[in-house]
Amino acid sequence: MFQIDCLNGKLLFFIFHSIIHNSSQIRYTDITYNYDFLQEDLFMLIKNGYIIDPASGRAEFADLQISDGKIFSIGQHLSVSPSEEIIDASGLTIAPGLIDTHVHFRDPGFTYKEDIHTGASASAAGGFTSVICMANTSPVVDSVSVFSGLAAREKEEAIHIYQAAAVSHDLKGTELTDMKALAAAGACGFTDDGIPLKDAAFLLKAMELAAQLNLPISLHEEDPSFIEINGINHGAASDFLGIYGSPSIAEESLVARDCMLALKSGADVVIQHISSGTSVELVRTFKALGAKLHAEATPHHFTLTDEAVIKYGSLAKMNPPLRTEKDRLAIIQGLCDGTIDIIATDHAPHSAEEKSRPIPSAPSGIIGLETSLALGITSLVRPGHLTLNQLLEKMTVNPAHLYHLPSGKLEPGAPADLVLFDPNEKWIPTEYHSKSCNSPFTGWELYGKVKRTICAGKTVYTD
Repeated sequence: MFQIDCLNGKLLFFIFHSIIHNSSQIRYTDITYNYDFLQEDLFMLIKNGYIIDPASGRAEFADLQISDGKIFSIGQHLSVSPSEEIIDASGLTIAPGLIDTHVHFRDPGFTYKEDIHTGASASAAGGFTSVICMANTSPVVDSVSVFSGLAAREKEEAIHIYQAAAVSHDLKGTELTDMKALAAAGACGFTDDGIPLKDAAFLLKAMELAAQLNLPISLHEEDPSFIEINGINHGAASDFLGIYGSPSIAEESLVARDCMLALKSGADVVIQHISSGTSVELVRTFKALGAKLHAEATPHHFTLTDEAVIKYGSLAKMNPPLRTEKDRLAIIQGLCDGTIDIIATDHAPHSAEEKSRPIPSAPSGIIGLETSLALGITSLVRPGHLTLNQLLEKMTVNPAHLYHLPSGKLEPGAPADLVLFDPNEKWIPTEYHSKSCNSPFTGWELYGKVKRTICAGKTVYTD
């Protein structure tokens, strides 16, 4: 009889565990376990699910085993070991935990809208195990002291929360933050999201610094000189409402400039929440010229048009605004051909009181974490625009690669960050884990229901 007697014998356990799974000559009854770590580590076996891993191209029915917060093995008909939680994933898809590169948790400064904990809960409910918070809080995340205090609280949550730092002090676009120090403190990228950087020379310098640090710089592209009332596209819908609104040239003019700056600087430049078909074409052109450009598409921009503002009022008001059907289809084409490589929610909570104001004075933005996957399946996969693998690629491996995150893949040794969902289940969002409920998608019939979210080997959400 084999005897394993060790205090820190995880490697030996893994060796014998692997032997057991691959040998018909050795039985569990032949081995005595005598170590303490089994009581501390979580062992989990997920059986009978359909695994999709865009990073490796894996798409097959298989079992997946988790140990000590990491993926231990993936294979057919894996055996059950002692102290192992068994999850039957029959009928479910198993994918890497989703990654959102663009969320607002409103913490610090606006926690009546959302806070770190409620934002993390909403993320887990939507299948997200990693999110990146924007820097436009109060105070702004423009110093190491603010960054470090916020990052320490973010680490206490059950999902991975990463923090972007501001490009400019107080988001004023005139004085660079200490980007090198912020990167050393752990900032995963830089953005003044919510406010455009109007000074081209200033932005080029910031891009060059970001390139030296090998971190992305993300841009909110709206030139305010073209805008009378933001959040609503200038067009038929704004005419119906008697509002001038925000024409697409406000975005396109800055996108054109910044594509040039990206080509010049060599930085990884992200065009955030792209809304215009012309902007998509600009990114496509400059990518072909060699610029390291990336683009985010939100579920609301590939699902809705500006006519939604007439139906849903301020619940469909966001920056940049929803635009025309031609723009929506151009965004979908950009997703199909890879011009747009990331799907991000721009999760933007607001209170019910704020959103109940008249459209011109109501704040822009909607929540999106809990409906993002379902909208991708409903608006992109089921109509045949993208395969499920392509959708997941833009929500897992692509953002992980851009932001140098350890997750986004399913392979032995990788973090056990997973989402289990039924791509065919119909459901209707009526309540949210977010502190806010400002969404035009409340009451919609959607396809694709998150059933379980696992982060670092622990279940953080179940339906």
